Amino acid sequence: MEALLIGAVACVTALILSAWLMTFAKWFPIKGVDEFLIDYKTMIRAHIDYALMALFGLSFYGLGIPLPTAACVCLAIGGFTNPTIFTIAAFDTNFWSKKKWKVFTALSFVVSTIGFIWITFTILMHVINTL
Repeated sequence: MEALLIGAVACVTALILSAWLMTFAKWFPIKGVDEFLIDYKTMIRAHIDYALMALFGLSFYGLGIPLPTAACVCLAIGGFTNPTIFTIAAFDTNFWSKKKWKVFTALSFVVSTIGFIWITFTILMHVINTL
């Protein structure tokens, strides 16, 4: 279950870094930084997604219900890579047309979906068994 904490720490770190990047790109422009960040709205999506994924990881860990390690690893990896897709897309105008990013996106979604479904199923089974 510690994988959830590691994933949450990675997401919070990316959350803070993206906040600073967006701050410098918009409010304290440094020549080159605002040109480097091509799609500000997509970076905001990444920022929010990092926050949500960190909260999911911390919430699942905080329940205190024993969760399968593999499911936690899937959620930690998928929870970090999903927002990273938005982060990369914010810097690359042709992101969505590149095959390697389509494959990365699909794999990320599959891994995070497996983690979420497995963990929520485990929680559901725990609740049903304690009734």
